[in-house]
Amino acid sequence: MGYGLGIALLVIGLVLALAVNASVSGIDVQMLGWILVLGGVLVLVLTGVQLNMRRRTTAARVTTHADGSQTVSERRVVSDPPPPSL
Repeated sequence: MGYGLGIALLVIGLVLALAVNASVSGIDVQMLGWILVLGGVLVLVLTGVQLNMRRRTTAARVTTHADGSQTVSERRVVSDPPPPSL
């Protein structure tokens, strides 16, 4: 799943919804197009969220002192992941 799939679904859906005037018995071509458009937008949003979640990581470390008290320290790391392999 990636940006390419989302854009492909979006383009195919817009073509079916706006440019095709054919009628197929039992299938509403325009409605199918709008469903593909919504699917494409959903794939684009989910891909963006997924890639953004990979960039942020939080590391927490708990230190126990000699008197029994504990200290929690957090470290947030924001980094660019390597590009996905094809």
